[in-house]
Amino acid sequence: MARLKTLVRNQHGVEPLRGGHALCQGCGIPMVVRVVLSSIDRPAVVVNATGCLEVATTRYPTTAWNVPWLHVAFENAAAVASGVEAAQRALRRRDALPSGQEVQVVCFAGDGGTYDIGMQALSGALERGHRFLFVCYDNEAYMNTGVQRSGATPFGASTTTSPAGLEGWGKAQRRKDMTAIAVAHHVPYVTQACASHWDDLSRKVERAAAVDGPAFVNVLTDCPVGWGHEPRLSPHLLDAAVESRFWPLYEVVDGAYRVTYEPRREVDVTEWLRPQKRFAHLTEPQIEEIRRQIAGDWDDLLAHVAVEEREGAS
Repeated sequence: MARLKTLVRNQHGVEPLRGGHALCQGCGIPMVVRVVLSSIDRPAVVVNATGCLEVATTRYPTTAWNVPWLHVAFENAAAVASGVEAAQRALRRRDALPSGQEVQVVCFAGDGGTYDIGMQALSGALERGHRFLFVCYDNEAYMNTGVQRSGATPFGASTTTSPAGLEGWGKAQRRKDMTAIAVAHHVPYVTQACASHWDDLSRKVERAAAVDGPAFVNVLTDCPVGWGHEPRLSPHLLDAAVESRFWPLYEVVDGAYRVTYEPRREVDVTEWLRPQKRFAHLTEPQIEEIRRQIAGDWDDLLAHVAVEEREGAS
């Protein structure tokens, strides 16, 4: 079945997230939410950490959500999702829920609620093995509170807490590799996806929802306000992040790595950097350092894939 037909079929005539929310023009978050929830073929409960998504979809007294939804704090979204999943299992043992219908627990959090403030709860939930899907919509900073740097903010990016100017040239540290951190928990399914590659994201969510245990989906999505670009450029910039290999698309299933998208053409990272005001201050030495980092990360990924191919052939 065509992927669009699958998404429509799973909605059963009701979009999981309605229009009328207050997310910014060009924001990729609503597309991520709709693709994720519409790729799951059973009822879902959403646990939503504080952040752009929560604030902009639930302005009192309205809501844009058409599914059961819980708002929780930055730091405890995965812990709450663990409780919802455990409660479901307990109620099913008591025959208080139908035995034949599983309810999917989906947790949405931004990079602040995943890479930083929410990491402790997420790590605990992954290690305990709760059956839930954790989706990070990664726009690479604390956009909701004023574009402060986060652990996901790239090297060299200018933010309100790592400003470029006379005293500095943006964030001096590299971003955390949160996808690799999730892999280190030995969970059944971990993947890296991108909002503009919705077909790839949808198929990955389908696989993630089917595993017996935790699944982690790290999705790059942009913020025109925080990145500093015209909203109409959003798809181009997200595609450029993938094509330049800054944000490779891959999945790790039971420890086995697989690249799910090979860039069609060689794109220099400047195609991703130049349209964004947060990188406008960078000079050639800093850009060359970013190129070096990307090349090293890509080689490391291919090395993981090669190991799996060798083991599979033996």
